[in-house]
Amino acid sequence: MTGVVNTGLDVILQSLPPAWTREKIGLLTNMAAVTSEIEDPITALFKAGIPLEAILVPEHGLDASVPAGNPVEHSHQSRWTVPIFSLYGAPNDVLSEILPRLNRVLVNLQDVGARFFTYSSTMILLMRAAAAEGVRVIVLDRPNPVNGMIVEGPVLRPEVASFVGSLPVPIRHGLTLGELARFAKETLDIPVALEVIPVRGWHRRMWFDHTQWVWVPPSPNMPYWETTLLYPGTCLIEGTNISEGRGTPYPFHVVGAPWIDGVELAHILNNAKLPGVRFRSVTFTPCTSKYAGETCHGVQIHVMDRSAFRPVRTGVAILQAIQTQYPENFRFLQQNDGSYYFDKLIGNTLVRPQIEAGRSWQEIATSWVEEEQQFLAIKRTYHIYPE
Repeated sequence: MTGVVNTGLDVILQSLPPAWTREKIGLLTNMAAVTSEIEDPITALFKAGIPLEAILVPEHGLDASVPAGNPVEHSHQSRWTVPIFSLYGAPNDVLSEILPRLNRVLVNLQDVGARFFTYSSTMILLMRAAAAEGVRVIVLDRPNPVNGMIVEGPVLRPEVASFVGSLPVPIRHGLTLGELARFAKETLDIPVALEVIPVRGWHRRMWFDHTQWVWVPPSPNMPYWETTLLYPGTCLIEGTNISEGRGTPYPFHVVGAPWIDGVELAHILNNAKLPGVRFRSVTFTPCTSKYAGETCHGVQIHVMDRSAFRPVRTGVAILQAIQTQYPENFRFLQQNDGSYYFDKLIGNTLVRPQIEAGRSWQEIATSWVEEEQQFLAIKRTYHIYPE
């Protein structure tokens, strides 16, 4: 199932609304959200005659190169006579200063289909501020790389809502960024003037490689589009003292620690009857992040059947296996306020105690099956694209 796919950015460039050339327009973007000709979005919009007044950037910065969690500074580049403002840090101060100068803000970001990837949270912050200032928000939509059909994981509960989880959706939500904007507007009661410019030629069953697009990493640790298959599950490892592969050539593809027996872990996981996936033992040495400079042992995760593969269940199974084999070494990481980062990632405070109690991945996953089914019905209300 392949064909010509044009993002919302391409659609606008092919048929520019005349009024836009006379308005003051802001753009929330980064260099990963390219055109079909792999041209950066800022240059493309300037060429089209859109008078950009401000460029807003999310986590990872304009070049999508800043490591996760690191500050993103305001900046200026000589090739454009327009200031660049970071929305990662103190976004409300920036937005209250910038939005009154604008008529509308375009959102052009490549999401990865997982709730805790922060671009959707940045878009929601923008939507709230734009509503207060009476500024219109236009989402130039892009495909969900892991298709728009499959959902997985527990729905986020309000008590653990954060910047890595601001919408009551499963971890893998099966929506595009434009559809998430529509969902957020209604669910969070944001009175913003919202418009979505749809992708042309995309259908919900399409994976990223069906689009015939070149993958441009939207963050330093999303180097391959296939990483988006694993990320909804292996990002959960961030909430523990296990390395999720940051600082290696294969972030989110490998997991491990110095005290793990990778051969044994691969054997256990291959016998766990997880659908669509196989594991092999691996040794790696991260150059940054957890265990930087230390030799780690663990597993590399190989997706054999992406339609059957369920990354969230796989991530939980990996943690359950490690906790069972190494109860004295393994731990969930606590934040300064005593909360657990894992709870914010998984979306509730229920799964962590189940893993600590040694429950099987099948039993743990059973607790969120009903939520998945309910969300499948809810999400259809916000669909823009056919199956």
